[in-house]
Amino acid sequence: MSTTSNYTEENIKSLDWREHIRLRPGMYIGKSGDGSSPDDGIYVLLKEVIDNCVDEFVMGEGKVIDIIINDDLVSVRDFGRGIPIGKVVDVVSKMNTGGKYDTRAFKKSVGLNGVGTKAVNALSSSFIVSSTREGKTKSANFELGILTNEDLNNSDEKNGTYVEFKPDQSIFKNYKYRLEYVEKMIKFYVYLNRGLTIKLNGNKFKSDFGLKDLIEDQSNVQDFMYPIIHLKGDDIEVAITHSRTQYSEEYYSFVNGQYTVQGGTHQSSFREAFVKTIREFFGKNYETSDIRKSIISAVSIKVMEPIFESQTKTKLGSTEMGKGLKSVRVFINDFVKEKLDNYLHKNPEIAKSIQNKIIQAERERKELSGIRKLARDRAKKASLHNKKLRDCRVHLNELKKDNRLESTIFITEGDSASGSITKSRDVNTQAVFSLRGKPLNSFGMTKKIVYENEEFNLLQAALNIENSMEDLRYNNIVIATDADVDGMHIRLLIITFFLQFYPELIKNGHLYILQTPIFRVRNKEKTHYCYSETEKNNILNSSKGKFEITRFKGLGEISPNEFKNFIGDDIKLDPVIIDKSTTIEELLKFYMGKNTPDRQQFIIDNLKVELDIINENTNDWEWRKYKYWRFKFFN
Repeated sequence: MSTTSNYTEENIKSLDWREHIRLRPGMYIGKSGDGSSPDDGIYVLLKEVIDNCVDEFVMGEGKVIDIIINDDLVSVRDFGRGIPIGKVVDVVSKMNTGGKYDTRAFKKSVGLNGVGTKAVNALSSSFIVSSTREGKTKSANFELGILTNEDLNNSDEKNGTYVEFKPDQSIFKNYKYRLEYVEKMIKFYVYLNRGLTIKLNGNKFKSDFGLKDLIEDQSNVQDFMYPIIHLKGDDIEVAITHSRTQYSEEYYSFVNGQYTVQGGTHQSSFREAFVKTIREFFGKNYETSDIRKSIISAVSIKVMEPIFESQTKTKLGSTEMGKGLKSVRVFINDFVKEKLDNYLHKNPEIAKSIQNKIIQAERERKELSGIRKLARDRAKKASLHNKKLRDCRVHLNELKKDNRLESTIFITEGDSASGSITKSRDVNTQAVFSLRGKPLNSFGMTKKIVYENEEFNLLQAALNIENSMEDLRYNNIVIATDADVDGMHIRLLIITFFLQFYPELIKNGHLYILQTPIFRVRNKEKTHYCYSETEKNNILNSSKGKFEITRFKGLGEISPNEFKNFIGDDIKLDPVIIDKSTTIEELLKFYMGKNTPDRQQFIIDNLKVELDIINENTNDWEWRKYKYWRFKFFN
């Protein structure tokens, strides 16, 4: 007999602002994460505080923002007008309280709904806000969003607002701020706000040329087909160039100073406007894909009361520049048509470079047309019964899914490793793509190989990145290989593939290396998983008693019951980051090109060998093996 549950007044609960944010943090900050990804919650908390400081600058108040990150403690100080003394507590602890509802005060601001700092407050174990204004300082201390203390004192400090917070460890587990991600965020702020200086732990960041500086910083100038086209107007700024070697399109889009990672109406409008203008200028109906191939561009607009598709503001949904104003599409089309057309008439050499790039792209497309059709047919069949892909239910391009930022695909080597991950994964957000073995070294090859090589073609189809990065199906692309020499080699081959054909995946922080334990050290009381020899030795030296030590030679040796611990909440990921000081071409040539004397010397100079202490006089097999390999390397 079935039982029915009672539905009464007691089942209806009302949560206060703090409880709601802590119960559903994903609604406000996206995913929590540990700081290994640039869209993890700890960076969103920082961004929400900085947004308010930048809004002050936009209003003509405060040209310097001072940020200090000391381990898990973050402080941000601006020199704007300061929060009105009587509302210091309210603006950080009462929902729908803010100064940006009145568009007269904040015409084109980033933070609109009075939620940002409340979320920071609620999700921090400690939170301090202090406002100095007209010779008085009002301070308030909070713990987990609960007010613990407030003070009002006379002060001779400069006007402005100070915020200090420590993200709550119970929500952001084992987190760590990666300064390279913070620096990128800060650079984007200064690119979009010329005249603004942001200090990070004493280092100053400032921009003189806005989006032009951004493009030059994110790419290598030597790879540009022509000098950057930099166009500015009221409420809009655009920077455009084409890459010599890159295959795909690369865009950076912003709204009111906010980096819209997922693009939106302004980005799609710009893409359309660029194609239309180029066609009209040359008087030829070039293919859209040929015109935009290898483009590197940035577009920034300012919109009255923008509508974003989520609280994290990663994609613009607004169709109008403001009430009673032009649509976003018409506004951008009109600007690009006028400014870009004029620029190309005044700079015929750049116009010629663009045309040559289009003709080159057209030629390459026609060369690929036959094999591309076969590959697409193959990919369509694979999408129905792809033995290499074990898909998940939630994907990055499904914008209505709350946990889409958690969507992950593991690229594994061999069936044994993929079997362990498949059995232990979260079927909602984690997919598995299994390689047959070592993939092809794609260095120096053309895009043709992506379609000719079945494995690359299926991987491209799984990621859904053939036509646009906007269609990417997984937020996290994780290379999961064994922690041995063969595993390292496979990692390099996969990274080479992405660097060669899809570098923007790496630039935008989507590619990671999965760290898995090398040793399991356990006794009757506790089991430890160690990720290095040093970690293992520290446990053995600090504890008494006998331990059972197991070395995992490959991922396939880790049981699914154990593996789920390594790809769950405590997953350890190392992001793949491109060093700006070296071009992708130089990087790949050195590591994946022909075996040059330079590389041989690098190996000799940097080779490290870990050895157990062995009696040299014995005939121990390991000692003889070591002497053999040492002879091979150094003779």
